[in-house]
Amino acid sequence: MEPNTIALRPTPVTTYPHDRYGLIRRDAALRQGITDARRANDVRDGQLITLIPGVDVEPSAEFDGHDGAQKLHRLRSIAVATSKLATGPALPLSHSSAATMHGLPLLKPDLERVHVTRGASSGGSIGTHRHVHVAPIEPTEIVTIDGVAVTSLERTAVDVATSGTFAQALTVFDHALRCDADRALMHEMIVTRRRRNGVMAEQALLSANPLSGSVGESWSRAEIIVAGFTVPRLQHKIVVPSGRTYYTDFDWDWLLVGEFDGLSKYGRFRRAGESIADAVMREKRREDEIRGTGPMVARWIWADLERNAVIPMLEERLRHLGLIPR
Repeated sequence: MEPNTIALRPTPVTTYPHDRYGLIRRDAALRQGITDARRANDVRDGQLITLIPGVDVEPSAEFDGHDGAQKLHRLRSIAVATSKLATGPALPLSHSSAATMHGLPLLKPDLERVHVTRGASSGGSIGTHRHVHVAPIEPTEIVTIDGVAVTSLERTAVDVATSGTFAQALTVFDHALRCDADRALMHEMIVTRRRRNGVMAEQALLSANPLSGSVGESWSRAEIIVAGFTVPRLQHKIVVPSGRTYYTDFDWDWLLVGEFDGLSKYGRFRRAGESIADAVMREKRREDEIRGTGPMVARWIWADLERNAVIPMLEERLRHLGLIPR
């Protein structure tokens, strides 16, 4: 199950001014008569989150968990891009920061600092709030999102892929393709420029599949590929005897079905007024109906991926079914 945190949210006492991004800026607060001391107290009391000095945001359940951390980083990236934190020309957001602007889900992204890229051979730096990368960048590789300069979808995916592991690279390429990224262009960016981890990124791109439905599914498939197992079919459609239609995360010759259970997955089964428990029961019925058509069903959660338990579990079942040598 993907990480998730549910916490009580304090009710803000002060009504703060918000800009177009939902950010609370010091200058606007002062003009409204809200002092620095008031803001500092609200930060201490958990009624505000400081993104960078002079820019805050009100806490929200939207910032919980894996996806929430990326949403919060998106706001921090905007805060950095629209504030005077450094002298010189503004630099486009890049890497994981650009990914949050494009809405690309990532696997364990580097969100400690906001990433930008300077199109030069020198001048990189790591500061309190910004990580300045240096690399050649073409004008066509910069786009504008919500008024902020950002590396293009393809350039962003390649930057993230070449900065991480195979699983991180496969994840970003899967989801870039879901967003209609140009596979050929990403391949060209990898092979025509000398990049660290270029060979690994090229292999990940060749294995990328836009049918992957979540970060957890991409991570799972990366583990399967690295283990040398036959790559399963993704999102196979099955109509069960009851007449219901289901799509499975993975399957091997319809002998073994694999399902990654992220908490957000249950949302597709929820109806108005239903609880998570109702959705879980609906998912159990789904599994029973799929199993009733013949295949063995294997399930795993985020914690299983974290403790490297998925591959041993799948190996046992694949050997039992004769899908890998005994």
